[in-house]
Amino acid sequence: MFNLKPIALVSGTVTCAVGFFLFIPLITEVIYKSESWQSYAVPILLYLIVGGSLVITNRNVDLNISLKEAFIITVLSWLLLTFLCAVPFLYTEVDLSIVDALFESMSGVTTTGATTLSNLESLPKGILIWRSFLQWLGGIGIVVIALFILPFLRIGGMQLFHLEGDDPYDKSLPKISSVIKKIFFIYGILTITLIFLYYIFGMAPFDAIAHSFTTISTGGFSTYDSSFAFFSSDKILLVAIIFMILGSLPFLVLVQTTKKNLFAVFKDHQIRVFILILLIGIVLIYYFANSFIDGTYLNKIIAVSFNTISIISGTGYVSENFEDWGNYASVLFLLLMFIGGCAGSTTGGLKVFRFQILFKFIHIHLKKILQPHAVIAGNFNNKKIPGSTYESVVSFFFLYIITFASSALLLSFSGLDFLTCISGAASAISNVGPGLGSIIGPEGSYSSLSIYSKLVLTVTMFLGRLEMLTIMILFLPSFWKN
Repeated sequence: MFNLKPIALVSGTVTCAVGFFLFIPLITEVIYKSESWQSYAVPILLYLIVGGSLVITNRNVDLNISLKEAFIITVLSWLLLTFLCAVPFLYTEVDLSIVDALFESMSGVTTTGATTLSNLESLPKGILIWRSFLQWLGGIGIVVIALFILPFLRIGGMQLFHLEGDDPYDKSLPKISSVIKKIFFIYGILTITLIFLYYIFGMAPFDAIAHSFTTISTGGFSTYDSSFAFFSSDKILLVAIIFMILGSLPFLVLVQTTKKNLFAVFKDHQIRVFILILLIGIVLIYYFANSFIDGTYLNKIIAVSFNTISIISGTGYVSENFEDWGNYASVLFLLLMFIGGCAGSTTGGLKVFRFQILFKFIHIHLKKILQPHAVIAGNFNNKKIPGSTYESVVSFFFLYIITFASSALLLSFSGLDFLTCISGAASAISNVGPGLGSIIGPEGSYSSLSIYSKLVLTVTMFLGRLEMLTIMILFLPSFWKN
């Protein structure tokens, strides 16, 4: 039987945490002298009472959990966080429906950036900072899950980053808790630095804070309908480019980088390949699209670079309507959605390391066709890749494509056009935000979609963020047997 007490303790902790987090929009509304602050008071009180009760009654519980309980806690915590964070969208002046509120909340905590809201400039400041903070919270949340839970659960090849007998945590830092603290510190320092840079280059203080939350988390929520096009500043775009790239890198590598070892980050194979893919993408899109962009060569390069890193990192900011750049650019952007950033970062997508593992697997397979009895080993960052990792990555690729195709097919049942179905499913599963086409493209939103389509996309965002296997394993009958 499952031990429900650790699950209750974690649920209570999550509930209490959300209660405390809600003071952020409440204080924001008080500062801007809005009556909307009252909408947060009741949820805060309720969450603290219920969550506190669960924590107090289970505070002495032994947290030595089983593998099955780890799966349940991971999925349940993310779902609980989404539902709790959706409440402000229901009771504030935004007044969304339950489905829209869940969609917005899921988009926030999964750092997807798809939105059902419009006329953002007229919305209460509290709800704008809340949705931005959700992405900041989801960004650091997925980093911790990717580094310390998915390797333990052996999901999608993530065990490669926690190999037995070669544990990077034991070598560089004494305890996992110490690593987590350092990751939080780096994440916080990058956020504060970004607020300062956005402010000195022209953003208002509120906009600087909100956009710093959604840049470092590669989330993409903005305080304006036109996103970064509103600011019309190449300096702001350059700052965003740098920090979206930083958000796309493995945070464990950033933690291990010191003043004496500044360039160690480029020794990581995954980072080198990610930078190479990014540069190739920028060059190709610039070649095809530069004639469609106004301005000097520098303006064009910055615009292409900004939108390219925004898509591959899953941030979803836009500074131009890239659908006007021709079909080549749209197809390349669609491909970049699937690739994503590095494992252990805040980005979505398949992740660069899985493509590296898959190509190594294909290379080894081709060699074995010529030399059937040869023993050929693959390496990643100077570590031998176990056979189980190849199996895990191939299985993940297959499941990812099946989930994407199923999502696109389900969307088509609602009468949406082909481009909207394909790009919507790709954007949701890769946690990007904007899709392609007139409905959900760079200048559109998800507000006009049917309730059915929003529910499909909400589930797809959830599956993509927790890497599917974490969730789907719960549907195996054998999982629930003793």
